[in-house]
Amino acid sequence: MLISETKLRVRYGETDQMGYVYYGNYPLYYEVARTDMIRKIGWSYKEMERNGIMMPVASLNVKYIRPAYYDEELTIKVIVKNFPTKKMEFEYEVFNEQGKLINTGNTVLVFVDMKTGRPVNPPDKFVEKIKIYFK
Repeated sequence: MLISETKLRVRYGETDQMGYVYYGNYPLYYEVARTDMIRKIGWSYKEMERNGIMMPVASLNVKYIRPAYYDEELTIKVIVKNFPTKKMEFEYEVFNEQGKLINTGNTVLVFVDMKTGRPVNPPDKFVEKIKIYFK
């Protein structure tokens, strides 16, 4: 299993008139944390695309538990429980500064050949980087 945590401070422009983080920003927070996770294992989306593979989102689920506020530092935990095949599933847990769970989510991304638009297996170099987390 692969687990990563990323800290993110809520910016003013991400809040609504009630002072809460606008609900549509949580998937963006997931992307920041997911990209950071990939970078932490020694890979990047940029490298993936250089290998001719993109990773579009196939599904997204979000559950709102309590609000986040302007200038709060959030912790976004990303969890990958299963070794990636042609798809890769990410789970998210978002915590406020008090350590309270405020949001959960899930995305499924698919490895797609950029020339054909068809699902493919992840690049070998990516598999080498990630397999140590699934022994």
